Amino acid sequence: MHGRWRLFRHDAGQASGPHALIYVALFVLCLVFGIWSARTFDAVVIWPANGVMLAAALHLHRRRAIQVLAACLVINLIGNVVRGDIAPFWWLNAVMNMGEVLVAAIIARRVCGAALDIRRPKRLWRFAFLAVVPAVLLSMVISIAVAAATFRFPMGTLMFMAQRFFVMETLGLLMVAPALLLIAKAHRFRSTAPASPTEAALLIVLLMLVTAGIFFQNVVPAAFLIFPFLLLVAFRTPPSWVAGAVIGVAVIAATGTLSGHGPGTLSKLSELPELSDRPALLRQLNIYYVFLLGVLVTALPVSAVMSERRRLILCLKARTETAHAARRRAEQADAAKSRFLALMSHEMRTPLNSVTGYAEVLARRPGMDLDAVSHLGHIQRSGDALLMLVEDVLEISRGDDVLNTTPLSLLQVIDAAAAPSRIEAADKGLTLSVEVRPDALAPVIGDPRRLRQALHHLISNAVKFTEHGGVRILADRIDGQVLIAVSDTGKGFDPVAAPRLFDPFVQGDDSISRAHIGAGIGLTLVKRHADLMGGDVVIDSQPGEGATFTLRLPLATAAPEAMANHADARAERDESAPPRILVVDDHPANREVARLMLTAVGCEVVEACDGDEAIDMAATQPFDLILMDVRMPRVDGLAATRAIRATGSGVPILAVTADAMPEDAARCLAAGMDAHLAKPISHHALYTAMERLLCAPETAEAEAA
Repeated sequence: MHGRWRLFRHDAGQASGPHALIYVALFVLCLVFGIWSARTFDAVVIWPANGVMLAAALHLHRRRAIQVLAACLVINLIGNVVRGDIAPFWWLNAVMNMGEVLVAAIIARRVCGAALDIRRPKRLWRFAFLAVVPAVLLSMVISIAVAAATFRFPMGTLMFMAQRFFVMETLGLLMVAPALLLIAKAHRFRSTAPASPTEAALLIVLLMLVTAGIFFQNVVPAAFLIFPFLLLVAFRTPPSWVAGAVIGVAVIAATGTLSGHGPGTLSKLSELPELSDRPALLRQLNIYYVFLLGVLVTALPVSAVMSERRRLILCLKARTETAHAARRRAEQADAAKSRFLALMSHEMRTPLNSVTGYAEVLARRPGMDLDAVSHLGHIQRSGDALLMLVEDVLEISRGDDVLNTTPLSLLQVIDAAAAPSRIEAADKGLTLSVEVRPDALAPVIGDPRRLRQALHHLISNAVKFTEHGGVRILADRIDGQVLIAVSDTGKGFDPVAAPRLFDPFVQGDDSISRAHIGAGIGLTLVKRHADLMGGDVVIDSQPGEGATFTLRLPLATAAPEAMANHADARAERDESAPPRILVVDDHPANREVARLMLTAVGCEVVEACDGDEAIDMAATQPFDLILMDVRMPRVDGLAATRAIRATGSGVPILAVTADAMPEDAARCLAAGMDAHLAKPISHHALYTAMERLLCAPETAEAEAA
């Protein structure tokens, strides 16, 4: 037979449990017990031999199983002859035993699975009711039919014989076969047993003593006293030990009953005329059968349920530990990714600061040749483009983070977002106009960095893909929503392709002959920023008719006073004295770029190469402003700021660093700095930050650029 209808175990299965000779020896012992009970009481009390053969057929590999079954068949034939069975029962009995075992084995293999793990409650019930009971019923019907045809017994006697046959055979199979199968898999239960071997042995010894005390007395029919101790064994010991305990209880109870003691001798038996020739002991054995059935249906299912529960608990613990380990690995990977992004941002911005800074300083030097100024402008714009690409790649790799909302002016944010594209638009002869409707002039609450970055990409794309005409930016507020539309007069595109444009690294034209360069992540960031701010992006385009990208954002209106604080405070500063500024940076090129930018507007500049020097200078010299780098040897910028603030100094400190992530800006503010400016720096960004801090330090806010 194939698959789960096969009779014997697969040869590839792991060998475990009793040796084949052990099964043969157990069969001989069971047969000897049967012969002894037949000669002593003129009847077989119980027949566990078939249970031994069934366990051997189910557990052993095919060759060993066939050898054991063949040996048991021969031994059974010899035993029947020794017992004195008449023809044809001496051979028919052995054949019926073998047939019963084979039928039960085939059905058990089919309904309980090839592994036949009896510790599972469902498989135990299937084994009992779908394999053992049908096989015994079939054997009983055939045996009773042969007996009725041969000896012409009355119906009452046949019914008594059928009842005894069914109970005796069923109990023998259910008591022995599962016990041997569980013992064969005892290695699987070592890690799940709550009791130690010593505790398990003591519990089983206690159960045997209670059983002996009940079945070797003739005073009280107290068989029920066994069950509390039996349940204790079932709860605390593994199934293999429980199976052994059931066999021990059965042997002790049988010995006591056969010797004329125990609950069976204290029970009143009904007198049936057709059974008057039968010994009273045979009828008393029914009490033993009922007791043994109660032991089986109590101990084995409870043990199976408890074993399954312990297995599931261990499985749950293992999966929980695996989940925790996976979570820790994910958190470590996320932390490593964040560290990598922060490091890459810092290392890329540091050389870019020198490139764009020197280019801007040289471009502003009087008397420069016009061609040189043009070349420097190209260098600066290329550096700005590279910086934007770096920021976009880091942003798309970083993923979503929290919003950093603050009062902002839409007009100022739009102007800042459009500024990098104005030169390119002018070079292409395009117009770039900005219109903010009156309803959108009021300050709103939003994330200026995300809004500026989203608008920058929309404006940059509009200029890039427009050859004639211009780009128009229109901001308005309608029904509580801020609408910012970026329209161009370019060639447009098919609306069917619009959803794809928001996918990472996807472009409208990604062929090798495309006319425009780009990484294809700008619109992805636009969509991500819009979603995070609770809005969306709407596209309106037709081929040859240009395109309009509209940001729809639910931005709340801010109090006008919040935007007026800085302007009100500017008039309070005395502009007659030049600011004295301390530049702290470990890179000489960065210090020189800052010095050139500051001296160009009349500032007095003092330099420090690390945080240690900055602490000493801040304690001994007066400064109007400190430009503080973060990553420096000996003492970093955060530690230096905390040390300066610890002295009670209120000098404004501006973080000028290549650590440009939002959490970097938050870390600088937490250390006591007043604002954050990301490298590479430009004249406009530096002067704007300085003006805010020098004019109104008490109201300065961090800018996460």
